[in-house]
Amino acid sequence: MKISGIPTLDHAPQVAAEWLNELQEDLGWADRGRAYLLLRATLHAIRDFLTVEEAADLAAQLPILMRGIFYEGWVPARTPAEARTVDDFLERVTGAFTVSPLAEPDVAVAAVFDLLRRHVSQGEFRQVAWAMRRPLRDLWM
Repeated sequence: MKISGIPTLDHAPQVAAEWLNELQEDLGWADRGRAYLLLRATLHAIRDFLTVEEAADLAAQLPILMRGIFYEGWVPARTPAEARTVDDFLERVTGAFTVSPLAEPDVAVAAVFDLLRRHVSQGEFRQVAWAMRRPLRDLWM
């Protein structure tokens, strides 16, 4: 369906739906809203754990709608976060799930990491991995 006549914009909702479908399938989740919440929270945690430069490099590889989600509410002056352990990362993600907590946050976050592995270049994926502290890098890889 042509709305704007600009292919990147017209195709953006379909790409976002495909990412959510993949994530739901990977996790065996039926709730699309929950998958979106996980994707959003994990993208924000990744962004906040990277330097401004590395976050921008990763964002440049994301589809336009995912890039918007990634940058939503970002304050570059607050990155990278000071506390950057695996527990800090998982806490940022699980904090978005106040009504129905994640049973296995590490599995859920790993599914988002795997989704990113399939959609960004291998080089960028590795750069982000190496920008993470070792314990988080182990979850990332």
